[in-house]
Amino acid sequence: MSAEKLPLILSENEADKQEFARMIHAAVEKILASLDSGAAYKGLTPDKLRSVIRTEELLPEEGLGFDAVLEETSQKILPNFLRPFSTSYMAHLHSSTLLESIVSELILSAFNQSMDSWDQSPVATEIEVEVIRHLCKLYGYGEGSDGVFTSGGSQSNLSGLLLARDHFCNTCLHWDVKKHGLPVSFPKFRLYASEISHFSMEKSTHLMGLGYDCVVKVPVNDAMQMDVSALEKLIEEDLRKGNLPFCIAATVGTTDFGSIDPLDALADLAKKYSLWLHADAAYGSGVILSDKYAYKVRSLSRCDSITVDFHKMFLLPISCSASLIKDGKNFEALTLHADYLNREEDEEEGYINLVGKSMQTTRRFDALKVWFSFRTRGRKGWSQIITSSMENALTLYEKLRTDGNFAVAVKPEISSVVFRVLPPPGAKEDADEMNKRIRKELLHKHGTVIGQTVCRGKVCLKFTLLNPLLTREKLDELLALILSLR
Repeated sequence: MSAEKLPLILSENEADKQEFARMIHAAVEKILASLDSGAAYKGLTPDKLRSVIRTEELLPEEGLGFDAVLEETSQKILPNFLRPFSTSYMAHLHSSTLLESIVSELILSAFNQSMDSWDQSPVATEIEVEVIRHLCKLYGYGEGSDGVFTSGGSQSNLSGLLLARDHFCNTCLHWDVKKHGLPVSFPKFRLYASEISHFSMEKSTHLMGLGYDCVVKVPVNDAMQMDVSALEKLIEEDLRKGNLPFCIAATVGTTDFGSIDPLDALADLAKKYSLWLHADAAYGSGVILSDKYAYKVRSLSRCDSITVDFHKMFLLPISCSASLIKDGKNFEALTLHADYLNREEDEEEGYINLVGKSMQTTRRFDALKVWFSFRTRGRKGWSQIITSSMENALTLYEKLRTDGNFAVAVKPEISSVVFRVLPPPGAKEDADEMNKRIRKELLHKHGTVIGQTVCRGKVCLKFTLLNPLLTREKLDELLALILSLR
């Protein structure tokens, strides 16, 4: 259909509905036709990919029409997408997506609710509130807890840390940051996170006006967990210097290793020094759904705030994350009323305006994806999904540990396995360069995408095993391919 005749928007009009259905069906057909192999990536280098998609005019004088642009998309874009659903993709905390969650994504996009005020998202607001209520219960929070959906782990971490900062200022310094800005003592504020914590710790302190120097990096032990004894010494040292410790940020699933900081010991320490305990569980939050392994993260209930990501272990489309807090009253730090949006009089009458606890104003109805997938799969289905990924990682670890061709970094706590390929006898190639080369050859020549990192000063490869379709046989084949590339 030409651009001139194409309906503008979805409406109750029968012709509009029929055209919408035709467009969706045509797009689905093109997507399915592009899935012609199990490769995770077609292999084009950056230069070749740029030449394929380059266009002289992004905005032509006359529109090309839907069918022409869909055809162009099927030729230039669909074949070159990274395919996170491929069992040959295991590079990052970037998951495949459950089928029903893609459907829920279509629904929420079609209705385009804005989650800032009730009158922009009536049922969507109520569903998010209900989902948050159940999430708080799932992670062991009681009455008075609360939460809000965010764009991702970085924003959830920023939300939790900002609430920690304001709580400290209000209760310990008797200072209202909302009204007066940062107190003069802000350069002395200290946040403690492990040396392998996510970089959003530094980004958050920058955005909060505290600067990178606010973050004290705590050494990790051989299991890549925060060293609690070292942490207490750092807190004591800062107190002696006159600095102001306000928060411990635990990591429940480090990006590279999936290691889980000792939550109970950290909670005891936080209580001893009157510190806020935040849990960056963007990765490890999914473990709570495994009947077999949920014990690893039960102590999240002792944290003051928790970052939960649903576009990692939960296999939901990007973006989908939540920031949960034990005492919902702390969201007051983000509340500001505007006559045109979230009037106090409306809230007094029972209208919930979620903008009052969000760092964003306009937000997507991401809670629908959680509601839809949780109710579709149920607890048993979810337990199987999460447990299978974790047991794949343990099986792979044992295989690598007993094979003299590999050196494995640490036993996995969740589903990430970091290892190093050892050069064959007599090899002249540097081991670090060999591991880098193998990853690139897998990417560009074999349609396989794996991760790369550094552990103890040495270049390593990484499998992040989130795909529930991944089999032990597939892992064996991949290891054999890696060895053939040495």
